[in-house]
Amino acid sequence: MPPDPPPEPPPGRIVAWLGRFGPLAVAYAVFQALVGLLPESLFGDAARYSLAVVSGVGTGACAWLAGALLRARSAARGQGPEDGEGGEDGGGSGDGDGDGLDGVPSPRGPRTAAAPSAAAAAPGPGRPGPLPGLSAASYATLADRLTVFDDPLRGRLTGWPHDLDEQPTPIRPTATGTAYGLHIALELGAPDGRLRASELVETLWRLRLPEGGWAARSQGVVGRPEVTALVLGALARAGADPQRLAAEAERCTARFSRELEPAGVEMTHVVTTVLRGLLRAAPESPALPILRDALVDGAVTDPARGHRRCWGARLTPLRGRAVTPSSVHTAQAVVALDRAARLFGEDANARASREEGVRWLLSCPGPAHDGCEDLESSHDTVRRPHPVDASRHEVLSVRHFASAWVMRALLTPGAVATAADEGQEAAWQELLSGAAASVWRRQEGGIWSWDGGDLAYPMWMTYQGLSALRAHAVWMYQPGT
Repeated sequence: MPPDPPPEPPPGRIVAWLGRFGPLAVAYAVFQALVGLLPESLFGDAARYSLAVVSGVGTGACAWLAGALLRARSAARGQGPEDGEGGEDGGGSGDGDGDGLDGVPSPRGPRTAAAPSAAAAAPGPGRPGPLPGLSAASYATLADRLTVFDDPLRGRLTGWPHDLDEQPTPIRPTATGTAYGLHIALELGAPDGRLRASELVETLWRLRLPEGGWAARSQGVVGRPEVTALVLGALARAGADPQRLAAEAERCTARFSRELEPAGVEMTHVVTTVLRGLLRAAPESPALPILRDALVDGAVTDPARGHRRCWGARLTPLRGRAVTPSSVHTAQAVVALDRAARLFGEDANARASREEGVRWLLSCPGPAHDGCEDLESSHDTVRRPHPVDASRHEVLSVRHFASAWVMRALLTPGAVATAADEGQEAAWQELLSGAAASVWRRQEGGIWSWDGGDLAYPMWMTYQGLSALRAHAVWMYQPGT
């Protein structure tokens, strides 16, 4: 990969240089200019030279004061202009004006950000890394984009739409956007009262469909298992009533069958999402082992990677076509199986499949693991018969943040143990570092963006990127360092 271009010099550096070395030169230049420009008839030479001297001295003093002010601000941030870290990467107030905290730009209008430099990745003693500032910027943007909408049927709704840049505002919150926003608020710890988990929880209950469950905005009036499980997982994490959660989980699993949900039960994304949501919301559900076994049975072998087991987008082949191995779906399966194993154990087949999935990820042949094929984002299409009009289909497009999923899979306790047991710690660390760099590059100001098109700043992507980086920071922490 080509090296990163050198950073642009900070705009304040020239002023700082003038403030340090140039006040006399500036004063002399102004003096000479005025002597040449002022008419000789201006009360004689004495008045003309006096005015030029006063103007030159005043301008030089202003240049000196400007430089001193910049040096004082840089010193207060712990970094001088000579460190090469000013300009767009410099510190800020973190209140949404100008640059954010710890070098994170303001969250408005996100763009693709560069990976942290080596200096940022290894800050000196007493200096924080970039993650605290990134988290603060994420929280500030979420608080700024929080929507309060008075729905005539459901009452007061507090939350977010699917995408942070949807217009016009205020826009009606959705179950998907608000569930991910609640996850983010809980991930960040909600340091103040701008985001109240209780209001978000109440909004999600009010968005529940009349027949039970939740659906995406494009799905209509019938609850869908993947969205219902997502919402139940967020509600459980926020401490919602366990009995109420269990009742909704039972309705969800009762409908999640091959007869009623033929499209969903065949999709790896849908099954893993339901499994993860129920592990949080209904840990005693009898459906959990059934979902786990269906996921294990849907694994395929990949001849290109030593015939290791992995997963594709589908758990069953479509019309006889072979399932294509996928890093995203293998990572989703590894995460779900690891969480299930920690809750209610695993048999030999489930453990072997999970460990094979980890080995498959570790055997990525890409030479540069911060931009290899395994980290390329992708999407699925879930196509169901329309619940009202039989001549139409209900189509849900699901986008996958591959590098975040690979990070989450590699950070599972089972993946760490597998890599250690087989002497693959170096490969594990290389892959994890590459995935982390890829995740970092997709954000600016703590907000992640999908490349191009509409809905470029989805709530789910910011949650996945933020949670992956925070999990990585926890795993990398070493006391005393």
